[in-house]
Amino acid sequence: MSERVIADFVGRFFMTDMSREDPVRGRIIMSPKRLVLVGDDHKITVPTSSMFDIAVGHVPPEMRGFFNDSVTIAYRGDEGRRMAVVEAESDTVDKFATILFKAHLNGRTVTVEHPARRGGRVVDSAVQKAKLTVDDGALAFSGPDVDFAIDLATVTDFEKETRTLGGESRPALSVRHVPGTTALVSVVALPSERVMNLLGRYFRLEYSDIVEDLQDISLSDEEVQVLVAIYSAGEGVDPLEVVAADASRTTMVLNGLREKGLVVDGDEGTALTPKGRVVVNSRLEEINS
Repeated sequence: MSERVIADFVGRFFMTDMSREDPVRGRIIMSPKRLVLVGDDHKITVPTSSMFDIAVGHVPPEMRGFFNDSVTIAYRGDEGRRMAVVEAESDTVDKFATILFKAHLNGRTVTVEHPARRGGRVVDSAVQKAKLTVDDGALAFSGPDVDFAIDLATVTDFEKETRTLGGESRPALSVRHVPGTTALVSVVALPSERVMNLLGRYFRLEYSDIVEDLQDISLSDEEVQVLVAIYSAGEGVDPLEVVAADASRTTMVLNGLREKGLVVDGDEGTALTPKGRVVVNSRLEEINS
């Protein structure tokens, strides 16, 4: 491959139109323009522009007996819709998935309205063009009049919708997030329905694990109050100084929050974990809606 290689590793793969029932061990190579799978007597090329869905850990039912840590790529071929499942070590799969999303999203020109809502109020923000960059769990938007980022750890919800931006109706992602103490809604639109679907998939992948973990955690009002107090006072503070409650009782609540993975003690004091931020962000969203 003479193009710039952004991924190159050995793993196993299977295509829905293969003439065999078991996966092929081989080399997985990717450039910004295409994915190439090479093994045994097989060489398959999948143009990046033909991919319309990427799923991590989800394997079609007929292939579940063969794969563990995997990425499933849905794409359009000459004969219709096809799927490729790629398996490797867990860390390699995670890195490969990130590379796939970056290949589709980085450098895209998007239309943004930021913020579209502040708290419960509609904000008359200008609709702007910006370049999108995906990196380190955040979406960054930059342009002549735009410079902001959405940390996915602060996202409380998002939904796909059709919005009229700049006089044009287009697919958009409405993102609810709490970067500070006020809930915001930012709208991101792309001219391509295919790429918009992939952006939505990236959002779900990045914080679905946190949300799923939280579904099994029950919190008392007291615990939520302590989390909100830490968040409002700034991370790295001593919770005993900011929580208006008996010190011994607050210490017991903090111990429970540590066991649930919602707060952690560092060199500078107690801080919220990503899961703890999701709890607080969701509560602030409820208050400000």
